[in-house]
Amino acid sequence: MSGTTDRHRTALDVLLELVLLVNDDMTRSLARDGLTNSRTHVMWELAQRGPTTQRDLAEALAVSPRTVTGLVDGLAATGFVTREPHPTDRRATLVTFTPRGADTAAALVRGQHEFAELLFAGMPDERLDCLVTGMRELLDRLRAHGPGPAPATATEEDR
Repeated sequence: MSGTTDRHRTALDVLLELVLLVNDDMTRSLARDGLTNSRTHVMWELAQRGPTTQRDLAEALAVSPRTVTGLVDGLAATGFVTREPHPTDRRATLVTFTPRGADTAAALVRGQHEFAELLFAGMPDERLDCLVTGMRELLDRLRAHGPGPAPATATEEDR
């Protein structure tokens, strides 16, 4: 039993080190563009959805409308997004990329592809498939265990 426990701890140690390294790399990379993790999450949603209301962004991000307002305010102040009138609902506005925001979102996608290549190029398909299967099992276990982390709130840095 002790060997199994040691193997489990070793696996968790490796996983945590990987999470820390990926998070550090992502945080430094985003900071070069003047972004935070939370603001980047908004950018990803806009890249997937196109122009979107703040209410829809709040739902997609599982955060309060107030939090989204702070994030969008920060992105607007730094030139990544703008608020435009909604074409059919005069009470709503659409959060829309500026040219800078669209270029940055495209660069984020390119960066994601390059990082995937760095991590997985040369790994045999069978090993990569096993890795993905194992990570999906971990995600399923974590999701079944509980609701996960509390929804993010905008920090002063995000605003």
